[in-house]
Amino acid sequence: MIVLSQAYGQVSSSKDQIKMENQERYTFQLSEKVTRQKITFKNRYGITLTGDLYTPKNNNNRSLPALAISGPFGAVKEQSSGLYANQMAERGFITLAFDPSYTGESGGEPRAVASPDINTEDFSAAIDFLGIQENIDRSKIGIIGICGWAGFALNATAIDKRVKAVAVTSMYDMSRVNAKGYNDAMTLEQRTEILEQLGKQRWKDAEAGIFHAGAILNAENPSDDAPQFVKEYADYYKTERGYHERSLNSTGAWNATNALSFMNMPLLTYIKEISPRPLLMIAGENAHSRYFSEDAFKDALEPKELIIIPNAVHVDLYDKLDVIPFDKMETFFRTNLK
Repeated sequence: MIVLSQAYGQVSSSKDQIKMENQERYTFQLSEKVTRQKITFKNRYGITLTGDLYTPKNNNNRSLPALAISGPFGAVKEQSSGLYANQMAERGFITLAFDPSYTGESGGEPRAVASPDINTEDFSAAIDFLGIQENIDRSKIGIIGICGWAGFALNATAIDKRVKAVAVTSMYDMSRVNAKGYNDAMTLEQRTEILEQLGKQRWKDAEAGIFHAGAILNAENPSDDAPQFVKEYADYYKTERGYHERSLNSTGAWNATNALSFMNMPLLTYIKEISPRPLLMIAGENAHSRYFSEDAFKDALEPKELIIIPNAVHVDLYDKLDVIPFDKMETFFRTNLK
């Protein structure tokens, strides 16, 4: 991840050309069957997280099952996670799409940093919030993780036994890709060089008294020889399709030392401990990230299911309503949140 961001990152030049309605812009239309309410809650590190709570209308004051949703890595709740929350609320679940610590409208300093530990905790903090709402049945709470947040979702489910079922789409294992590179192609010499660079960057940050930004995450106009998935990211994050000004993937960058804690803190060490709770994994047939899901699926224990969506690429599962199997997800959670 770090190698590609350095190779293909460049400063966005046309974000001003994208006309934003306002800071509350969402990349999808709110369902007429759903209400949306902005809420805040704290994780156990004292960081205040901001989320959107989606509630089905006309639920007759019943206690409903609930889902905590986040992702993709570097995205905000007005993008994919909100779309998922909207769709699942339309299907009868109370859903919480939230901005992770240090990003979006959530708190935490410095900005634009991620953590295997803290971002796993963010999911558990969302479970805390959902479980104390009067209209939610705390025995029926699940998680949906998208892209890099799929890895955090699996890690959170393994440790947090309150989570009764978990589904992930277009999964990334952020610790694996940072520590080993795509397809585990990073050599020891390359890894050592990256770690040495990160150490030097820490000196620069300490001397300046600030945390410098790394490379811009997604190029505005990827070069012709850029990998296809890099072009697909730009097609989502840099266009009206998925652009949001608070999303690092649309306008910004992680700080320059962001990769450090992912380099030696594997997220999926205890994936087997999700069992006997059910796991649903969904990936695109042509997704560059497909191998993350397939390998994690092999390591997980039953009950588990892996769905490969024909002809789909990684970002198709961000927002394409005719590709994302929401009906399958509804059946999965309705069957297992009991």
